[in-house]
Amino acid sequence: MKIVVLDGHTLNPGDLSWDELQQLGELEVYDRTAPEEVVGRSRGADVLLTNKARVTGEHIRELSGLKYIGLLATGYDNVDIQAARELQIPVTNVPAYSTDSVAQLTFALILELTHGAGARAAAVREGAWSRSADFCFGHEGLTELSGKTLGLVGFGQIGQAVARIGRAFGMEVTAVVRSPEKYAGAEVRFTGLEACFAEADFVSLHCPLTAENKGMVNAGRIGLMKTSACLINTSRGGLIHEADLAAALNSGRIAGAAVDVLSAEPPAAGNPLLSAANCIVTPHIAWATQEARKRLMSRAAENVKAFLRDTPVNVVN
Repeated sequence: MKIVVLDGHTLNPGDLSWDELQQLGELEVYDRTAPEEVVGRSRGADVLLTNKARVTGEHIRELSGLKYIGLLATGYDNVDIQAARELQIPVTNVPAYSTDSVAQLTFALILELTHGAGARAAAVREGAWSRSADFCFGHEGLTELSGKTLGLVGFGQIGQAVARIGRAFGMEVTAVVRSPEKYAGAEVRFTGLEACFAEADFVSLHCPLTAENKGMVNAGRIGLMKTSACLINTSRGGLIHEADLAAALNSGRIAGAAVDVLSAEPPAAGNPLLSAANCIVTPHIAWATQEARKRLMSRAAENVKAFLRDTPVNVVN
């Protein structure tokens, strides 16, 4: 059996092992694959694995021997799952491998917005403390989380993990969900989307990107927020209308934002959030702790093993 990995570098830049997959067949791993290289590199493969490299219906139809497509990720919008279904090719993903890592970065971003440890440490390194007339400096913008309201848009496993951390900081947690009755006993207050934006001191996005919610964080919803509020996004960049958010930040309409995802990745140099006031942008790293990547590697291999046993799991099509 031949296994091809189209874009293995982000999962394994060299600190993990491919052994578990290598034991299942002939393995070819490419660091990155351009769209025009997909068919040539995948020809003859029984199993095709991809993280973000796009696998279109045209690609799938050209690969006559392909039997299985596995995502090295949770999201699967880069694979034409309908075309795969028509050709009876299962497509699987790896859910919930990075829950704690994403929740951890969510609060790393919130803490940077409220205490600016990284920014202040950089200022000290540049000599600002040595030049200060006082024993300390930089009081502006310091904010205590206890007693603040954390509004979560989405309350899946990651949203629930973020809620637990928020409560540990003494925050009131609200959440927007379609079916609150599914979460009986959860220590959060469920609310509507508009109320969440209006009431929260920190709005954090934890929902998948769909055709219905694309660009839902726009000028109108941002206009509902407190001027002292901040927005955090560790979910999908397409949830935010980036020009609207940049305008709100530059005008002081809201106090700050921190995003780990953008609408196009890597972003164009002119993306308005890269230069917006009080906007922290990290390069899509929430999922990428070594521990999370190890889980992803192992569970992707388990998905392939289950397929080979004719008992596929985590099938999305």
